Amino acid sequence: MSGLLQRLERLAQVFGVAGAAIALAVGLMVVASVVGRAAFGVPIPGDVELTQFGIAVALSLALPWCQARRGNIIVDFFTQRAGARTQRALDAAGALLAALMCALLAWRSAAGAVAVREAHETTMILALPMWWTYALLAPGLALAAAVATLQALAGPRAAPPAQAAQCSQPSGERAPR
Repeated sequence: MSGLLQRLERLAQVFGVAGAAIALAVGLMVVASVVGRAAFGVPIPGDVELTQFGIAVALSLALPWCQARRGNIIVDFFTQRAGARTQRALDAAGALLAALMCALLAWRSAAGAVAVREAHETTMILALPMWWTYALLAPGLALAAAVATLQALAGPRAAPPAQAAQCSQPSGERAPR
């Protein structure tokens, strides 16, 4: 299972880089649109539509990498004094819940893409097919679900990555040596 998780983490990294590239492209487009609007009175047509689409896709592509790195926010106020095994069991339960949520979102995004395509819905300004965005959300969400599922299956036996252990220390307290 460890080898499969490593392969999925590498794929998650590729998805994350793609998401970052899309976010960068959206940012550059927004700057160009604002400059065009301010300097020439001509923004990029449909810039808001493109921003909404691009950022949604970028986030869905970054989610698997965040899950693979266990980069989600952990609120451990009530469990910070629990034993390491208990904390790992809770982390596994959290990964299972994340897997279920991402799987549900991936399924509904794919189903939504089909429904929106059949309805021939398009954006208001650029008349882009709306189903494109829904369809592009599903792979990132599905990969995040797969990564989280394998993390949950690894369960209490798996030690969390070093950065997760360091981040979970309450401020002002030293990590045990």
